Amino acid sequence: MRQQRDRGESGQNSGQPQGNLNEHPGYAEIISGDHHIADVIAHLQKSTQWPHMLIVVTYDENGGFWDHVAPPKADRWGPGSRVPAIIISPFAKRHHVDHAQYDTTSILRFIIRRFDLPKLPGIVERDEALKANGSKPMGDLTGGLRLSRR
Repeated sequence: MRQQRDRGESGQNSGQPQGNLNEHPGYAEIISGDHHIADVIAHLQKSTQWPHMLIVVTYDENGGFWDHVAPPKADRWGPGSRVPAIIISPFAKRHHVDHAQYDTTSILRFIIRRFDLPKLPGIVERDEALKANGSKPMGDLTGGLRLSRR
């Protein structure tokens, strides 16, 4: 699998682009990464599963590459600096910018809510740390979705 990755071939889909398409500053071209993610999304939109799908495009630029605002205080891991995220789905609110506060655990929060699962201990811990520091728990992405469709 490593040799496949090194040659630019795809192995199992991890949800992350190969190195030269990941848009990291210093060694990857942003435009190539943008074209790659647009191509992946276009293929997913042609799928018979598209009417049931939610795609979240986000970045992991720890250290504030994308942000100029200090993050709220919580536990030692975060929530961390804000990063851009784009929701692509038939359920996404059109022409909408959601100003709710999210972090990378918001994706897990959405899955937990969608499938009525128990909260993971780490999310409970993060919520308690946020509350202890005067902040609200992070959102679960539903502010950017129209879930009453059907």
